[in-house]
Amino acid sequence: MTAPRKPQIALTSEAAPFAIRAERAADVATREALLDACFGETRHSRTCQRLRDGRAPAAGLALSAMREGKLVGTVRLWHVSAGDRPALVLGPLAVDPACRELGIGAALMQQALVAARARGHEAVILLGDGPYYARFGFSAAKTGALLLPGPFERERLLAIEFTDGVLDGAEGMIVPTGAALPKRRVVRPLQAHAA
Repeated sequence: MTAPRKPQIALTSEAAPFAIRAERAADVATREALLDACFGETRHSRTCQRLRDGRAPAAGLALSAMREGKLVGTVRLWHVSAGDRPALVLGPLAVDPACRELGIGAALMQQALVAARARGHEAVILLGDGPYYARFGFSAAKTGALLLPGPFERERLLAIEFTDGVLDGAEGMIVPTGAALPKRRVVRPLQAHAA
């Protein structure tokens, strides 16, 4: 008896594979353009941005999705304290609008969560759509007493625990705790002096 053959499926350009890898310095400009395209010019004023401003993402937890040599997706995780409990905050997650039906967002989420757990992190928090993120294990069950540094919709504050009970009783402000980015030095041109 022979094993059943898998049907051959022709890959079209729309179904071209993608790869997820660690974010590289060369990705920065393209990532910023992608975030602008996905979230608009007001993205820097969003509440969760306060948790990222001036901070570096958590080590090993900034990922890029690549398709045909082009960056088409991004996700980052950041160190925070959630009511005095160490955690990560996830975001932003963005996928090029032309590639949204390829599963890139889900793959980025899954890989980010696997990497966070493997690095010993115990909880991840995000501000997002409950039905979308529920499939990854996120819920609002442990975030009811947590606050963000700005306006937010309570039902959109979600969390997943990798260690059961780590967010039990967590209350108060979620604040950034990650490494600060080095301040950029502004180099000013020398002024010509009148003699």
